[in-house]
Amino acid sequence: MGSQLNPCLRFDGNARQAMEFYQEVFGGELELGTIADFGAPDSPDADKVMHSRLDTPDGYTLMAWDGREGVPYHPGNSVAVFLDGDGSEIRDHFEKLSAGGTVTMPLEKQSWGDAAGSLVDRFGITWMVNITRPQG
Repeated sequence: MGSQLNPCLRFDGNARQAMEFYQEVFGGELELGTIADFGAPDSPDADKVMHSRLDTPDGYTLMAWDGREGVPYHPGNSVAVFLDGDGSEIRDHFEKLSAGGTVTMPLEKQSWGDAAGSLVDRFGITWMVNITRPQG
């Protein structure tokens, strides 16, 4: 299969809710395991997500976990998930991701000809979206 590079997002105890939300947005199969599932049922973090992976019908893979107690959580804007494509499903994904979040740049035609926009979803994750203009 070769190598893959996938976004793996850290959450502060709500990775399950975030990944279920992303599954509603993108569809696909969600694999999710807690710290208890991985052999530590007596841990104070037993219910936290240790590993999750969403493989979507469009070929996207998104991964996530919950940070451990005592490790500071600092959501920020230094990384964004970039979603790019040429179909109307990209516009639909943008609308669904923005529910409960903040649109930081409306999804509209840009000077380079594509439609682009950005948002911060309700879990604090920054998304950049680009819809490639039809060629021809």
